[in-house]
Amino acid sequence: MTTAASTASGSHYTVLARRFRPQAFDDVVGQQHVSKALRNAIRAGRVAHAYMFTGARGVGKTSTARILAKALNCPHAVDGIPCNQCDICQGISAGNDVDVMEIDGASNRGIDDIRQLRATVGVRSMRTQFKVYIIDEVHMLTKEAFNALLKTLEEPPPNVKFIFCTTEPNKVPDTILSRCQRFDFSSIAEASIADRLRDIATHEGYTVAEDALELVARRARGSMRDSQSLFDQLLAFSEGTVAAEDVHRMLGTASDERLLEMFTAVVSHRPGEVISLLDDCFSGGVQPGELLDQCISYVRDLMVVLSGGTGVTLSSVAESRRDVLKKQGLQLSMPSVMAAFQILASARSQMFRSTFARTIIEMAMVQLSVLENLSAISDLLSGKLPTLPELTASTATLETPEPTAAASPEKKKFDPLTPSISSTNTPTAKAQTSATAPTETADTPATPALELADHTLPQIMQLLLKSAKLTAVAGLRMARSLQLAGSSRVEFVLPANAEFARKALDSPDNRSWIEQEILKLTGKIVAVGVRLAPPDTTPEVPPSHPEPEATSPDKKNAGTPGRPPANSPPQRSTAPQNTGNRRDARREPEEAPQSNLIGEVDPKRDAYVCKVIDTFNATVVRITHAPAARGTTSEPS
Repeated sequence: MTTAASTASGSHYTVLARRFRPQAFDDVVGQQHVSKALRNAIRAGRVAHAYMFTGARGVGKTSTARILAKALNCPHAVDGIPCNQCDICQGISAGNDVDVMEIDGASNRGIDDIRQLRATVGVRSMRTQFKVYIIDEVHMLTKEAFNALLKTLEEPPPNVKFIFCTTEPNKVPDTILSRCQRFDFSSIAEASIADRLRDIATHEGYTVAEDALELVARRARGSMRDSQSLFDQLLAFSEGTVAAEDVHRMLGTASDERLLEMFTAVVSHRPGEVISLLDDCFSGGVQPGELLDQCISYVRDLMVVLSGGTGVTLSSVAESRRDVLKKQGLQLSMPSVMAAFQILASARSQMFRSTFARTIIEMAMVQLSVLENLSAISDLLSGKLPTLPELTASTATLETPEPTAAASPEKKKFDPLTPSISSTNTPTAKAQTSATAPTETADTPATPALELADHTLPQIMQLLLKSAKLTAVAGLRMARSLQLAGSSRVEFVLPANAEFARKALDSPDNRSWIEQEILKLTGKIVAVGVRLAPPDTTPEVPPSHPEPEATSPDKKNAGTPGRPPANSPPQRSTAPQNTGNRRDARREPEEAPQSNLIGEVDPKRDAYVCKVIDTFNATVVRITHAPAARGTTSEPS
């Protein structure tokens, strides 16, 4: 232990990470699986000629390599445990033993360095049983150096052992990995780091609060060396007693209470309070980058508690705050937590390239405070459309007062709702529909299973129309009837001119939804089809539009939609009629009628358009031409 007098006089000070370095397998914290395997190999005499130690920084790779070298060469070792008292153990611990060579792979990475190693590898050790080569950061060697090492690594002299240490095993060639026994060192648990720091504080004569130890262990992120370096700095910062406030002041982080207050304001949608709390943090010495990292960890902890990870350690606040995090997470919902993480992660990436870090975190936190609950949006994205009151009450809306006198009687017979509920249009059926409609609300329990038969099809049609999706309700209202087409198939029959509604109802999504609803109602799996009713046998062309008697262009265009009547001024130049075949060939495409929107949607004959006109007391002002496709027939509007 270094005394205060020797420190003041300028004597050399050894940092905690070196003074408390593990000297035996049992001292290596958190790597019991590696220690057990190596000790058993030494006892059984099955020590391999090459080992590969991989893992994050500061988890004990190089320390374990030194302990293995001492266990192999210590003359007083018992069951793989070195004495740590002899000259060999002390020389290996200090790193100056002539038979245990530690090589830095980053600075000795060339092929010439490996050639020198190959030249000396055959020289017998001077005072130990084994000559050990420890190459740290071996992934930094060049490709040529690895290739030069292959043969020596595969067939070394019997008294030579290789131990490679690396933090990036993916950069080591497979030809090297296949010649080594690999041990992966895991990250050290925070509780184990805190216990080790507590022992160091006791040995150094300092009093450290438990929450301060927890903060340091959490900040180390699984690295024992990082925790000891940070703890060494903290002991130098304090005066015999270390509290959690000292850790936050030294690291430039916010306390747990301040984080909880800030996110309470966020979930309560109070951006003004969020700004005030951020200003207090910055005034107290909190660094924007450190605070943003804490906020990202806090959002991660919200995700953990919402996911039910009771055994997962929190990374932003103490375990005693788990109940508060759960309450805040339930207020936000999981989609909002995920969106908050995306916002904070984007702000963190912007902060690396910006000089106004404070503004970035302020903007990000205010954006979180005005972030609405995203559960409804997630339902929409997953296909769960909300129930619209206007659609639910559409039956009552369509049965409200009769249309005004402006609506022609011809429109009334095209009622798309009545045929879909009953196969007749009698007042009895209407009365039955209006009597049963008020009792069927959205809160009614699930309907018992119905028999799939002809007499239950009207009732099934009613239930489908009641719970119809937004994209299927139009087609269901226009359906004249629902018919059985076999033991496991039903068909919707639509008017002959309802092609648009047929396409909507026959889409894969709507058919799948209808099949699922019928399965719930009847308990039977059926296939759904949609077909148009045969057209009426009456002539399609009304008497008011007789066939033209002459072949003049003016008479041909008289009744065509979108063209001027015969008595209007001509739209084209009046060339002489004796132009011959050239004029006939030029006008032939114009004489061919066009099939467009006017032919598909006629306000006097399309049932869906008629119902829209009746419902909203609308008037057709103009029908715009759609992109036309050449056809053989054309019907005037």
